[in-house]
Amino acid sequence: MQVDLRILRFDPERDKAGHWESYKVDAGPMDRVLDLLHSVKWEQDASLTFRRSCGHGICGSDAMLINNRNRLACKIRVDQLGRKISVAPLPGLPVVKDLVVDMDGFFAKYRSVKPYLINETEAPDHERLQSQSERARFDDTTKCILCAACTSSCPSFWAQPGYVGPAAIVNAHRFIFDSRDEAADERLEILADNDGVWRCRTIFNCVDACPRGIHITRAILEVSSAIVERQV
Repeated sequence: MQVDLRILRFDPERDKAGHWESYKVDAGPMDRVLDLLHSVKWEQDASLTFRRSCGHGICGSDAMLINNRNRLACKIRVDQLGRKISVAPLPGLPVVKDLVVDMDGFFAKYRSVKPYLINETEAPDHERLQSQSERARFDDTTKCILCAACTSSCPSFWAQPGYVGPAAIVNAHRFIFDSRDEAADERLEILADNDGVWRCRTIFNCVDACPRGIHITRAILEVSSAIVERQV
């Protein structure tokens, strides 16, 4: 079949704003949007710029706005979208070129919540153990691949770019509720800021956008509840 593929293009050396360009691409129903982009770049326009790496929904590098929803280009197929497909860069993030966005601000917010294990006690001779129930407490939020699909789909982030965003909160959750970690209070203090969890309006865009099926809004509410309990 032939797919009508529209791509929002932007070259900072030539363009003042993004503009749509259309391509006809031969594709099968099981081809992914990433395959269509490769076809355009390899056979029609080598200047097309986009990120991709693993091609299997693990690295998160090819998150884009596909048919007006944030998705991974390597996971969404032609048979799920139809013969007319539009692709644009993730919303709310500065566009570097074509489908590539500047992720520096996103990763700065991620780092701000200290997304790593902090334990100042002397390391034991063996690994720090935890029960299955203790591990299950934060299992869902270990799945994040930092694709930014959730944060860039959030109206609160669009309205206030200072908002730390769903992805950062998810990664804070992963350690706040880890029984081996000792810095939960420190992270909760960070997230109690005006640009922390309180900017969430429980719209669930983030949940819809997440390619890993993480219950993001639930995680945000659990963190906000922990902040309230800490202040009582």
